[in-house]
Amino acid sequence: MAMGTKFNDIIPFIKEDSAKLFLTLFRLVAIVGLGYWLWDSIKKHSPVLLNWAIALIFAGALGNIIDSVFYGYIFSNSYNTVAILFPEGGGYAPLFYGHVVDMLQFPLVEWTWPNWVPFAGGDTFLFFQYIFNIADTAISAGVGILIVFNKKIFNKEESKKNESLED
Repeated sequence: MAMGTKFNDIIPFIKEDSAKLFLTLFRLVAIVGLGYWLWDSIKKHSPVLLNWAIALIFAGALGNIIDSVFYGYIFSNSYNTVAILFPEGGGYAPLFYGHVVDMLQFPLVEWTWPNWVPFAGGDTFLFFQYIFNIADTAISAGVGILIVFNKKIFNKEESKKNESLED
């Protein structure tokens, strides 16, 4: 989840394995909904930007699902090492319990706050410390398109004008 947060961090009385399974099953349901939305959007000749946005979100979600369903089953644990494909004795987790693999990090600036700065003095700060993957980037780009171009994408009056012009 976002920035390494696990579902059981939010709801602490749920065991980590149950939370992982719930999140994977939720992703599977969400991908079906996204797939239907994309299919329906294309069928209705929706704006191209909407189709691109949904396709990016769908592709990113599908990539994360592939990781969470299969990665733990076919790879060894990759924490602080390179994972081994099809290790002897099997992977680190059964089907549906794998982790989404994050591999990109672009720390832009790192500094130490001056001691006179309240609360942060002497602490190190790393700008853009988060690690992410290409699937996360696709999801973020799709959501960004929906947010930035929402009036153009979801404008009902313009859609009605276009439909009347086609008739």
